[in-house]
Amino acid sequence: MTTAAERTLDEHTLDRIDAWWRAANYLSVGQIYLLDNPLLRRPLSRDDIKPRLLGHWGTTPGLNFIYAHLNRVIRERDLNTLFVAGPGHGGPGVVAGAYLDGTYSELYSAIDRSEDGLRRLFRQFSFPGGIPSHAAPQTPGSIHEGGELGYALSHAYGAAFDNPDLLVAAVVGDGEAETGPLATAWHSNKFLNPEQDGVVLPILHLNGYKIANPTVLARIPESELLDLMRGYGYTPYIVSGAFDIEDPRAVHERMAATLDEILDRIAEIKAAAAAGELDGRPAWPMLILRTPKGWTCPAEIDGHPAENNWRSHQVPLANARDTEAHTRLLESWLASYRPEELFDEQGRPIELITGLAPEGERRMSANPVSNGGLLRRDLRLPDFRDYAVDVPAPGETVAEATRVLGEWLRDVMIANPHDFRLFGPDEIASNRLQAVFETTSKQWNAGYLPIDADNHLAPTGRAMEVLSEHQCQGWLEGYLLTGRHGVFTSYEAFIHIVDSMFNQHAKWLKSAGEVSWRRPVASLNYLLSSHVWRQDHNGASHQDPGFIDHVVNKKADVVRVYLPFDANTLLSTYDHCLRSVDYVNVVVAGKQPAPNWLTMEEAIAHCTRGIGIFPWAGTEVEGEEPDVVLGCAGDIPTLETLAAADILRRRLPDLKVRVVNVVDLMRLQSEGEHPHGLNDREYDALFTADKPVIFAYHGYPWLIHRLTYRRNGHANLHVRGYKEEGTTTTPFDMVMLNDLDRYHLVIDVIDRVPGLAAREAELRQEMQDARLRARQYTREHGEDIPEVAEWTWAGGDRTTRFDTTGGDND
Repeated sequence: MTTAAERTLDEHTLDRIDAWWRAANYLSVGQIYLLDNPLLRRPLSRDDIKPRLLGHWGTTPGLNFIYAHLNRVIRERDLNTLFVAGPGHGGPGVVAGAYLDGTYSELYSAIDRSEDGLRRLFRQFSFPGGIPSHAAPQTPGSIHEGGELGYALSHAYGAAFDNPDLLVAAVVGDGEAETGPLATAWHSNKFLNPEQDGVVLPILHLNGYKIANPTVLARIPESELLDLMRGYGYTPYIVSGAFDIEDPRAVHERMAATLDEILDRIAEIKAAAAAGELDGRPAWPMLILRTPKGWTCPAEIDGHPAENNWRSHQVPLANARDTEAHTRLLESWLASYRPEELFDEQGRPIELITGLAPEGERRMSANPVSNGGLLRRDLRLPDFRDYAVDVPAPGETVAEATRVLGEWLRDVMIANPHDFRLFGPDEIASNRLQAVFETTSKQWNAGYLPIDADNHLAPTGRAMEVLSEHQCQGWLEGYLLTGRHGVFTSYEAFIHIVDSMFNQHAKWLKSAGEVSWRRPVASLNYLLSSHVWRQDHNGASHQDPGFIDHVVNKKADVVRVYLPFDANTLLSTYDHCLRSVDYVNVVVAGKQPAPNWLTMEEAIAHCTRGIGIFPWAGTEVEGEEPDVVLGCAGDIPTLETLAAADILRRRLPDLKVRVVNVVDLMRLQSEGEHPHGLNDREYDALFTADKPVIFAYHGYPWLIHRLTYRRNGHANLHVRGYKEEGTTTTPFDMVMLNDLDRYHLVIDVIDRVPGLAAREAELRQEMQDARLRARQYTREHGEDIPEVAEWTWAGGDRTTRFDTTGGDND
């Protein structure tokens, strides 16, 4: 029990905090249950209760408790604070906080501070045409929906990077704490710079239960839990949220005193860092808050425990509309918060409550950081044309595309020293982007050895590397959603690790785009290299191009997929991506030495179109339809297609061949399915309506069929791509294993152009023999046959007759 002499808060402040908490709890219960009678002006009836009871109560009162206490310290200390609610099921509480501090009514004028406004607030929650049950984009102050658990801390640290005056209060639910990404996210403190970055205050909210089971961290001995947090590098503080029977408000005293101690320690660390007096990595404070599950709900329902039990996780009174006893129990639950003390005759929250809210942008629900588009500034991008590789003729020069891009990204960092970062799971250099280390270090605040200088480790840097795709993705999302820019580079096969995280971010962008007050944020840019066709040395475990398939499942308004095939097209593509907003851009590019095909001028024109003919590669006659179209998308498919075109040019000179390359994969869809889609006339102009099309694709073949299934001539489309044939072998053997090689493409042409099969049986057999010879050579020599490894384009000269199909893409 806390005595009056030990109190750290005056009575008026205690009254404010307790009133806010009761009001927020009342609003939260009302959102879950009520259609009408928002202030219990009359006895509650079944018609006042929603027919479908949706939402989650169990974690909400704890979140409301934290929110109330943060309001107090924000006001007293003038703190710039972002609230991250890891338990996404606490959505009613985050909405309640935004309503009580006034932000909600400012953004949604129909939900004003009145009895009718309360009715609208309650009715909309988890209701058709209303708002979701999580802290979604519609919720002021949120950058984290929590629909999938595990990413609260990653998002919080991403928000803190380069925000030196920001305090991110990140609430971690004890169910969420059991996830792998969250368990790793505790280590983010080793990547935080106390001087240039903000502060993350993790608040581990232990209420004992998940949906139907106890939680691990709530059931281990407290000494073990404290050792765990200390082992992660934190200084843990504990507050028990249970009521004292003799002094119910003592819990507020304990929380207030602990928060003050924590914030004093944070201020000391920041001051020491600013003065250059910080000795080693600080053990940042973190808070462990224990509260009962479903705190303040009925203790028992139908003879079963509710409060402090898993049964309070979602809707404790599931039959409140249909059972009179439950209706009365709901009424007494709502009345226990004493709403008549909290709202005036017009239904407005009383000044005792609203006076606890910080002012203006200091309100957590109104902090501009939570609506990052308000803070986003366009990047200052160096002219990518200045980094062009020379291409006197197609294929005449060779470059590592991502290495060239790395030189440009280095200068992007120089031009944007405070709002651009590169994230990667230990693969920045492996993906050939190491030029960035000429201007930046890898931010690292763990143990440091003198030899680490050779590996570019330093307390401050623009490159973030940790061997966890989850953390890279989460950090970048938090960074983008708070107004900054970045790139995530990864091996293509292992980006699948964040499939569900990508899902959540894409859904966030879609929903945010429908919220009028949300401002555009920088796009999430992937750079996937070490791709399927150049993982011959690592084998089948590293060979999977399927992330693209996963991405194109999302709404066309959000996703973009690009397959640049040489250094100049990669530069042009990435300049576009870094200028874009509110998209997920997936760029797949090679890192190995490869031919350069287009000059920079040609690359810009080709990438602007997203698709087009290579007139120098084909043998079609101007003014006549081709006999066959060779389509390609991706660097290796483009190489093999051009090699096949070279064979056809030499061996079948009378065959009219058209070569069409696709950089923007979404151009293949129809204009009604994707903003970048070609209309049918444009598509037919490129691929014809009835001629055979042999398409060499970077990924799984069926995606091309899926994108084009409505097109004219789809029955004539034959796609080659990856078909789960891979091992540790040579590069050309990899393409042969999947029938994507030049010889097989020639065979496909012979088989599908009417009349060729009978006339060119000898050439077909020659191609089969060439495949056998190439494979045998690898088995004997361990490398690819010279006619493949040393092949260069020897076709016709480049002309200026470039296709002009389509227009600029956004």
